[in-house]
Amino acid sequence: MGSLSIWHWLIVLLIVVLVFGTSKLKNMGKDLGGAVKGFKEGLKEGEEAAKPAEAPKQVAAEKTQEVVDVKANEKTQA
Repeated sequence: MGSLSIWHWLIVLLIVVLVFGTSKLKNMGKDLGGAVKGFKEGLKEGEEAAKPAEAPKQVAAEKTQEVVDVKANEKTQA
């Protein structure tokens, strides 16, 4: 009782066509299609802008055997 059958939907569709006319419905469909297309293009542009820039390639440094002598002193309170 809560759901509508196919016959109910066909009657609603017939009433909508009679009220608005087929040319008005065609124009509304064209406008809606254009809006969806624009929305998808906007999403695509947003995704491209959100992509991080490529990190610069790292150059492998030459391995050198350097030894650094460091003398650690304790800090004394004065």
